[in-house]
Amino acid sequence: MGAVEFHFDFGSPNAYLAHLVVPEIEKRTGAKFEYVPILLGGVFKLTNNRSPAESMRGIKNRLEYEELERQRFVRRHAITRFTFNPFFPVNTLMIMRGAVAAQTDGLFARYVDEVFRHMWADPKKMDDPEVARAALEESGLDGARLLARTQEQAVKERLLQNTQASVERGTFGSPTFFVGEEIFFGKDRLRDVEEEILGRASG
Repeated sequence: MGAVEFHFDFGSPNAYLAHLVVPEIEKRTGAKFEYVPILLGGVFKLTNNRSPAESMRGIKNRLEYEELERQRFVRRHAITRFTFNPFFPVNTLMIMRGAVAAQTDGLFARYVDEVFRHMWADPKKMDDPEVARAALEESGLDGARLLARTQEQAVKERLLQNTQASVERGTFGSPTFFVGEEIFFGKDRLRDVEEEILGRASG
């Protein structure tokens, strides 16, 4: 079976909810998801896409239905730690670069867990450098070092390359999943992702 990848941006509440469910799928299937940080703003520019909040604005009942589906997902998976970020939309450029820096520092899994928490469980204005630094330090990470590294050219280029490569494979939003080269978009496709993993394993 090819790699199972999760292309994500912290700014997506649906990426956070998917993140909480991924361990359940890993446990049931034995697969290990590889997390790939991408910049959603960059994805939107490259694909001429817009955020759901923007594209659905003005469509009667559409945003209300999206919220209904979100709550159904939360109940289905017994998710107890989700609070919509009052500062949404948050510019995620800094914290996504931070994810790339954390990857090279061997801190990636912890950084991802904690930044998702600071965005969608104990929500903060994570595009404010001082708020982000304090949040990372609260999580036991070296916030000053990680944020300083977001200015390194290699970190900037890696995030840009991740984003461009993801779009070239078919990505237009977050969360996006790949099982081998099969693409699945959105938290509600996780059941299909799991079926694909199991089908490949049995085949």
